[in-house]
Amino acid sequence: MATTARHTATLALAHALSAAERGLPVFPLSPTKLPALRSPHRGQPEPVLCRGECGLPGHGVYDATTDPEGVRALFDAAPWATGYGIACGRPPFHLIGIDLDISGHEPATGTTPDSVAALQQIAFEHLFTLPETVTVLTPSGGRHIWLSGPPNVVVPNSASRLAPGIDVRGSGGYLVGPGSVSTRGAYRLAPRTADLAAPAPCPRALLRLLTPPPRTHARQGRPAQQGEGLVHFVLAAHEGQRNTRLFWAACRAYEHGFGELLADTLVEAALHTGLAEHEARATIASARRLTRTR
Repeated sequence: MATTARHTATLALAHALSAAERGLPVFPLSPTKLPALRSPHRGQPEPVLCRGECGLPGHGVYDATTDPEGVRALFDAAPWATGYGIACGRPPFHLIGIDLDISGHEPATGTTPDSVAALQQIAFEHLFTLPETVTVLTPSGGRHIWLSGPPNVVVPNSASRLAPGIDVRGSGGYLVGPGSVSTRGAYRLAPRTADLAAPAPCPRALLRLLTPPPRTHARQGRPAQQGEGLVHFVLAAHEGQRNTRLFWAACRAYEHGFGELLADTLVEAALHTGLAEHEARATIASARRLTRTR
């Protein structure tokens, strides 16, 4: 059993190094698909908003690097890692991930899974064609479509905003890399795309859908900047601190007067960390009630 675990960890490192060599920033993941290294700020009395500025590992996607020695150091610190994450939105590819959840559908029925059909319908309505690009097959039967974005465009993370069952991984998010092993199984490249060297450019029409215009309150400047920091704070949460971080961020947003404007974005960030939607909305509702009482 120990030999199998070591073999899985060794393969994960090998795949991560291969990805880093191609210019993809990587960091180790646990079998639960969460960052393998715990935050160095855990246990502190007040939440710490740090994205690696402290110089210590344990900041999730912000640990991601293409430096081979840096990758080895991260995996040495997390020998239990069985996979690796690839940071989205970072140069040179500014990766955008389209995550199609098609679990629960049986291929033998001959029907097209809902999320795939929804993406096809979106492409038809908005007059674009998805290019042939790197595609990763997930253990649950889903797939991750990799696209390259322009360097001057920030694509936000979202959950089912584009359509039910379609999540988007953009700046501050990550994709599970091919060759990773989770508790549900292995991630692997789709056969027809395995030889592609880089993700294809994102169609402009799709890019416009992924980057909605900023809400009018963003012109106020200060609330928008504070809101961005709160969202990143939630995204950096590890298992066991997701509710606490979300509650703290929601309280700060309501205290500064833009809680309602940021609520949906905080929910999306919480979903990205693995929190269920009903839990996230209940936590934000608690923050709203508490701050109104104050």
